[in-house]
Amino acid sequence: MTKNSPSATAPSWTGLVPVDDTALAVTDTGGPGVPVVYLNGQFATQGYWRRVVADLGAGWRHLTYDERARGRKSGRSADYSFEAAVRDVDAVLAARGVDRALVVGWSYGAFVGAHWAARNPERALGAVMVDGAFPYDWLDDAMEQRIRKQFRQWSRFLPLLRPTGLTPRMTADQMADCNIELGRISRERELGPVLDGITVPMRYVVASGSSLGSRGDEQERIRTSLDGVTARNPNIAVSAKVAANHGALLKKDFRAIADAVREVAALADAGR
Repeated sequence: MTKNSPSATAPSWTGLVPVDDTALAVTDTGGPGVPVVYLNGQFATQGYWRRVVADLGAGWRHLTYDERARGRKSGRSADYSFEAAVRDVDAVLAARGVDRALVVGWSYGAFVGAHWAARNPERALGAVMVDGAFPYDWLDDAMEQRIRKQFRQWSRFLPLLRPTGLTPRMTADQMADCNIELGRISRERELGPVLDGITVPMRYVVASGSSLGSRGDEQERIRTSLDGVTARNPNIAVSAKVAANHGALLKKDFRAIADAVREVAALADAGR
């Protein structure tokens, strides 16, 4: 057991955690290991992490959950804002009695994890950012219109997929609003200071190429913004650049993500 691990073995648990006007579906594997909380992509579910969790194994305490109106069980809410997503991290950890945790976030979840780690340096053991939290100004008026048009085009298919839990129980406009808000949060003047203020070990796992919804080398250009971040803050580095694209890396390159978690945990243990 490392000195960052809890002193007592926590029981495994699956259930709903009340927060604000809703409740979140949470799974806690329990055990005496280092707590790791996994933060999903914007419209993804906790099931996406199963390969990473399996690779790390039972020596860790894994906490996964579905955000508001995501998955099959998390409830709808009047608030789908980014700030609500950050608050939900605290709600889940408090409900499970976890004071300090290592955060792992993919895509949208990386932004949530970066903000949570920056605001809670005494509680964050470290952070792993999976192809997300790149400070880059990609949102303009044309992009905002493109996002709204894209989600409205998809709206006819959303009701068919909702019973499977593969799409959120949100309207197309609500989903577009979340994506546009993410563009504003991504701006260098917004996210840059957050990353510059990180004082705990943070490692990035970076994907390659494009994926659904992007055009040309759009995503690769966004990823180049990380060079300035790592040059300014010695706590932040790239753990791996993997072959899979943004949408596939949790499936194809889960081992690289698990290795980054191990790397961050070792750095946290050595430094505290």
